[in-house]
Amino acid sequence: MRHFKLESLASKLNWRFAGISSVFALFLCTSLLAQVPTEYYKQNCVSCHTIGGGRLTGPDLKDLSKRQDREWLVNWLMDPEGILKSGDPYAVKMQKESRGAVMTRSPGMTKSLAIALLDLIDEESKLEKSQFAGSQISDRPLLQEDIDEGLALFMGSTKLKNGGPSCVSCHVVNSLDGLSGGRLGLNLTRAYARLEGRKGLSAWLISPPSKMMNPIYKKYPIDEEEILPLVAFLKNETEKDAPENTSAMINFLLFGIGGAVLLLVLFDLIWNKRFRAVREPMVKGN
Repeated sequence: MRHFKLESLASKLNWRFAGISSVFALFLCTSLLAQVPTEYYKQNCVSCHTIGGGRLTGPDLKDLSKRQDREWLVNWLMDPEGILKSGDPYAVKMQKESRGAVMTRSPGMTKSLAIALLDLIDEESKLEKSQFAGSQISDRPLLQEDIDEGLALFMGSTKLKNGGPSCVSCHVVNSLDGLSGGRLGLNLTRAYARLEGRKGLSAWLISPPSKMMNPIYKKYPIDEEEILPLVAFLKNETEKDAPENTSAMINFLLFGIGGAVLLLVLFDLIWNKRFRAVREPMVKGN
């Protein structure tokens, strides 16, 4: 009898525990699903779009669903380049308004994610101020001190606060002399103009969406206090519009070839003292 009561009690506890676990799991899944489009938007969309903050490279997405039907928008997110190539008039109009910029398909985009992103945009559009209204970068006049500070950040002589790599590791601007600047990324001389000024460039620096930069600066983001000096420096580079320094690439090639020849000669000198043989020197000695 006692054994039966214990089994009955254990059974009831198991059912209650299962019920609590199910509720908790449902809550956790719902929370995670809600975070997916939000995090995705932060990583892939904020550099080109705001929700209620005005145009950047791409259009402001506030009340997007009122401008086009849901099916068209889902198809656009799934394959924007394909729709542009088809000659769709609305897509062509958006491209003209974006100064010819072409939206590419975002990484990992699926139909369900596209629908979730549109739902997020609809919800954010209802708010007085969306969390994606854009960064509040100062619009004060840029000073020479800002340009100098931006140059120091670009070149790495002043380290970025959060530990990210300096711009010059991968990028170059035309005013740099000699071998300064990397060639992995784009030439940034006209970046200020390409991204349509302070607001667009600032959004890009806060959350760079490129495949190379995103994983790095997601972990080590550029601090907001560092954005304005970098914008000032790149604006100054665009205004100077110095001609590209072709001698830098020639010097790089010449240094590379010269260094390779020097290393080969050095290796030959070291290898000349190697242990050559045993039997032949003994025979010659006799």
